[in-house]
Amino acid sequence: MHIISVRMDCQKVTVLGPPKREIEVSRVLEEKIKTTIGENGVAVPSPDDVEGLSLRGYGVSENGTLVLTLYEALFLLSKGVIEVEDEKTGEEVSFQNLLKRFQSVDENAWVRYLIYRDLRSRGYVAREGFGLGIDFRVYDRGEYGRETAKYLIFGIQEGQPVTVEELARALRYVQSLKKRLVLAVINRRGEVVYYSLSKLTLK
Repeated sequence: MHIISVRMDCQKVTVLGPPKREIEVSRVLEEKIKTTIGENGVAVPSPDDVEGLSLRGYGVSENGTLVLTLYEALFLLSKGVIEVEDEKTGEEVSFQNLLKRFQSVDENAWVRYLIYRDLRSRGYVAREGFGLGIDFRVYDRGEYGRETAKYLIFGIQEGQPVTVEELARALRYVQSLKKRLVLAVINRRGEVVYYSLSKLTLK
């Protein structure tokens, strides 16, 4: 794993299981869920759709609507579950246009999306992280809504430098919460490999 600095010794263990099958959001209705994108994100206005997506670990409820993060919206759009309309123009927003908007506010947008998509494909519910480089809180299969998040994900792109100080700070923070820190390393082919980080030793 070339991204890890040679100045530290980290214990690496694969912790997340392989994809079982491509996880699809079950959708009985033939029509896609209609959403709109504005300054506050991608909003789901229909109460029925709000409940269905919320129970599956998507979005945050705000004033009767469900607001999706941009990576959630990208994932659901890629699955054909939602369609996104521009709040101002009324025009339909494509995956590429939505991604461009995401990249305009987050330089690591593509990395975060790839990690999120991979976690969902493995059957995990992933929610927004806590800062300090933590991209996602991840709930074990079947535990969302019943238990707290088991893993905290720190995303890394192969070839992009990460300092020992950043990882050490994130590790201390995660351990103070009694969680497991997992490095999600994206290689040059766009594949995600997970490593459990429990100890850093400076040389």
